[in-house]
Amino acid sequence: MTDNVDLPRLSSSEELAGLLELSRERPVMIFKHSTRCPISSFAEREFMDYVPAAAARGVHCVMVLVVEDRQLSLELAEALGVRHQSPQAILVKDRVAAWNDSHEGVTSSALERAEAG
Repeated sequence: MTDNVDLPRLSSSEELAGLLELSRERPVMIFKHSTRCPISSFAEREFMDYVPAAAARGVHCVMVLVVEDRQLSLELAEALGVRHQSPQAILVKDRVAAWNDSHEGVTSSALERAEAG
């Protein structure tokens, strides 16, 4: 991970419920990361490059580790109606997945474009 970036990790159903509620007030960008995948490592670097400026704009960013928290990752996909993939980024607004992309599509510039709408 990029130094000096504090990215919360989503790790429970209760936290997921709170995150979906938060998306009513401000955009939430979720990064689903596989610690076993080299493509995911690239996407993680891109996501971490995006986080500081996004946080400054009021976007709440969070990570889900898909291997370590598999059930939660699947619950997230079901709650948002988004096919489970990793790496994957999902922009949530008003409890709805407003945008998502995966694999090589998770770049800092793609995240910024998605956020801008």
